[in-house]
Amino acid sequence: MSSETNLPTRQRRVNSNFITEIIDEDLRQRRYAKIVTRFPPEPNGYLHIGHAKSICLNFGLALDYGGECNLRFDDTNPETESIEYVDAAKRDVQWLGVQWARELYASDYFERLYEFAVQLITDGKAYVDSLSDEEISEYRGTVTQPGKPSPYRDRSVEENLELFRHMRDGGFPDGAHVLRAKIDLASRNMKLRDPVLYRIVHAPHYHAGDAWCIYPLYDFAHPLSDAIEGISHSICTLEFENNRAIYDWLLENLRGKCGLPHAPRPYQYEFARLNLDYTVLSKRKLIKLVDGRHVQGWDDPRLPTLSGVRRRGVTPEAIREFCYRIGVAKTNSRVDLGIFEAAVRDDLNHRAPRVLAVLRPLKVVLTNYPGGKVEQLEAPYWPHDVPKEGWRQVPFSRELYIERDDFMEHPPKGFHRLVPGGHVRLRHAYVIRCDEVVKNASGEIAELHCTYDPDTIGKNPAGGAPKGTIHWVCAPHAVKAEVRLYDRLFGVADPEAGGGEFTAYLNPASLTVVEGYVEPSVLQDPPATRYQFERLGYFWQDPEDSRPGDLVFNRIVTLRDSWTKAQRK
Repeated sequence: MSSETNLPTRQRRVNSNFITEIIDEDLRQRRYAKIVTRFPPEPNGYLHIGHAKSICLNFGLALDYGGECNLRFDDTNPETESIEYVDAAKRDVQWLGVQWARELYASDYFERLYEFAVQLITDGKAYVDSLSDEEISEYRGTVTQPGKPSPYRDRSVEENLELFRHMRDGGFPDGAHVLRAKIDLASRNMKLRDPVLYRIVHAPHYHAGDAWCIYPLYDFAHPLSDAIEGISHSICTLEFENNRAIYDWLLENLRGKCGLPHAPRPYQYEFARLNLDYTVLSKRKLIKLVDGRHVQGWDDPRLPTLSGVRRRGVTPEAIREFCYRIGVAKTNSRVDLGIFEAAVRDDLNHRAPRVLAVLRPLKVVLTNYPGGKVEQLEAPYWPHDVPKEGWRQVPFSRELYIERDDFMEHPPKGFHRLVPGGHVRLRHAYVIRCDEVVKNASGEIAELHCTYDPDTIGKNPAGGAPKGTIHWVCAPHAVKAEVRLYDRLFGVADPEAGGGEFTAYLNPASLTVVEGYVEPSVLQDPPATRYQFERLGYFWQDPEDSRPGDLVFNRIVTLRDSWTKAQRK
């Protein structure tokens, strides 16, 4: 078979790990003609960055080994699934830059899955149980006590087939019966104590319509869907480790029956799921955040959903690089959000041209600069350590805006920005000196009166170089913009470990909105251009709310890990 396993390590999509070792051995033993994986989301919510790890792993393995990866929707729960979530998942997977070999739906196999269930009943390995959910749980026993058989466990094959047929035909209400596998009520693995395979749900299905009123459970549909599709390696997260016993039991008891081949069969392998600091990656909790209006929808840039990080401005390349960096492990652990942010910064550093912007403006009047004069200063888009070329013209006039934080009337020791009587260099421009602080009636600083040294473009004044350089924009020509400063969604690293309601740990400063100014060159760029606002961070235009005459910028990430520094104070 075609294989790319001899690629240099960094050209692989997936770092070497225990799964690649398994695949290498399977290929050496010629167990499979082709490596086939699948990404199988349940369409009951939006995909998040944890799913991105699974996407990069499953699609990356298929690419690295010259195989294929399917996108399959494990859609066996009609009450929580919708076409909205299907469409969103397809957008997200494509946005990440991968393409599935086949688009598949577990619901398309409902007829075959029903046949598999009938086969198990016929073989005496499944039965219709009429206990309630509470009774089934009670009969299953505990981790220290074996389960006891349901009074319906010894129904005849004929009675079970008849009841199951009536279940399919809609002859019973929800909860009246379930179909259970007959395995081992004394098993130490609670999952093997006669797991439920089918339940009655009188609800329409977004994909299958009204054709069914019984639906298979995940543990039944998932392994059999893998077998139908010829999956070689079924890769799941660690919470499904105990479910693997059901996976194997079903495939071993149905191989060679109902059209399934004897061999090869798929095998399940589990890897550590992504647990990322300062956020939650549970669909249930994400739904609670959205439905409770703690955020502004599934694409809120503070959310870890792929829709959210995409709207924030993170690129798919950065996410793929992050997944590569964290690798694949067997043991669950938490990942520092700083690792993700570092991958985003590294991506943007070589992608984002530098421009000037002021987010909290303080007006500066250059009293010795001619009124009405406007200069066009040349400024590079890229610093010297980024091997790219490109210049733009930046207007300069008598009135400027600087960042309010770049001036202090009574500075502490070590403050090297603008102070009364002090000098500072304006980025790409002149050296200025602050001569007068003008205050309003409330005693607040309204503007600064400064003088500029006209002989300091590209060189220092006679007295030597100023200690500080600050950014600025030309007040008459700057473009007003709403700027959304996004930060971490939660104020603690693990909001699920603190006890109580996880929403109690939401960070009230996760979004700050300011009105700032950006240099006018941005008006000539495509709206999707990502920028480094010098000294401020990485930004891009919000794809939903920004308009040509009403710009809105989202902060993608800060220039450095300012959060950790702030937490240590």
